[in-house]
Amino acid sequence: MNRESLNIVVVGHVDHGKSTLIGRLLYDTDSLSKGAIDKVKRISAEKGKSFEYAYLLDAFEEEQKQGITIDTTRLQFKTDKRDYVIIDAPGHVEFLKNMISGAASAEGAILMVDAEEGIKEQSKRHGYILSLLGIKKVYVAVNKMDLVGYSQDRYREIERDFNEFLNPLGVNPIEYIPISAYYGENITAKSGELSWYEGESIIEAIDSLEKEPEAEQKELRFPIQDVYKFDHRRIIAGRIESGSIEVGDEITIHPSGKQTRVKTLEYWQEGDRSDVAKAGESIGITVEDEFFYNRGDFITHRESSLSTGNRFRGNVFWLGKNDLVPNKKYKLKLSTAEVECQIETIIKAIDASTLEEVESPSGIKKNDVGEVIVRTKSEIGFDLFNELESTGRFVIVDDFDISGGGIILGQEESEAENAAEENHIWSVDKSDLEKIKEVESAIIGLGKYPERIEHSESVLSLIEKINHSLKSGNSPVVLV
Repeated sequence: MNRESLNIVVVGHVDHGKSTLIGRLLYDTDSLSKGAIDKVKRISAEKGKSFEYAYLLDAFEEEQKQGITIDTTRLQFKTDKRDYVIIDAPGHVEFLKNMISGAASAEGAILMVDAEEGIKEQSKRHGYILSLLGIKKVYVAVNKMDLVGYSQDRYREIERDFNEFLNPLGVNPIEYIPISAYYGENITAKSGELSWYEGESIIEAIDSLEKEPEAEQKELRFPIQDVYKFDHRRIIAGRIESGSIEVGDEITIHPSGKQTRVKTLEYWQEGDRSDVAKAGESIGITVEDEFFYNRGDFITHRESSLSTGNRFRGNVFWLGKNDLVPNKKYKLKLSTAEVECQIETIIKAIDASTLEEVESPSGIKKNDVGEVIVRTKSEIGFDLFNELESTGRFVIVDDFDISGGGIILGQEESEAENAAEENHIWSVDKSDLEKIKEVESAIIGLGKYPERIEHSESVLSLIEKINHSLKSGNSPVVLV
């Protein structure tokens, strides 16, 4: 029988004790090998320290000797109730981008605060990111209670002050748990030093969390990763984000809106073969009708709430070296889709550490938050975050760096297909021309096209015009 599994992310300001807490959880639940424990003993001795639980998380000795935890780390431990995958998201500002990708799959969070140092700027930013990611099941661990004499007054002060910041964001912690990760107080069992505290220990708290409905119970979202040609078959491959799919299902390809039926399910290993494929599985399918498919297209069942368009409103947390500004070209990633985009409008910008709105913003600065209108070069499929989280998140890339992450709040009316009067000029590169080339074998090869074409129509519109021209027996004409 498969045991239930739950993903938890641990976040907080640097040196507030995340790694120590996770190391203690692993140690106290007997989730570590003797070799790992012996290695930590050796490294701790080299540094002249007693046993350091934080070192249990570091994958490489070089990282341990730098004194910071760099990579988002996933570790597993188990309790009597269930298995856990715990994500250690780095606390340093420059590594927040790792947290965006690491925390996105978490169903609950532990937000660390140092009882002695109190709530820091980064504590607030982590709280804001949790709100953006839609993680509502949050515990605040008030750590290092030993440094304040296990003071109930100090605990209550932190609880009051942090709630004043978090609650307006829609983050309402289930409980504030006073702990000493280093001494193991209130981690796996109640602490005699904290007799005034009547709530749960860390383990009791996370064991009490209820899992969200399984992803397979939600609407089908099957983003296309690639299309492979085998003998006479074209196999559409990808990983099912949510829902399930089986032979005979009527499906729609987005954003084109083409409809067809599933002909076969294809598996990479014969032993995996099944009549139904569910969320989390990487599979291939063949369909009854041949269409033009792109990486990043979504497959849904015929009746679906998926939105399609080239404009949406979203919240974005910006981490880039340069400000996020309107009318600059960025790359947007949503599931398997990658498309050129621009920020059309900055509705508002907010200082994430104070929640104060910035007056007349010309851009969104590093570590701040904004509500924006995003316009993509071509239509894409997406969900509103409050309806389906996994396909309502996006990432913005600037100069090859992941520079921001956000959630989709609402769809905006798409531009007219021909928007030349608005002067939205997009560049068509070789990857676009490859798509044009594949529409019909009759289309002239890439060698006869210029390296780049500037035009004011979407790629799909251009393809349709070329296609129509060919079917009419005319030579395609592209205005340069």
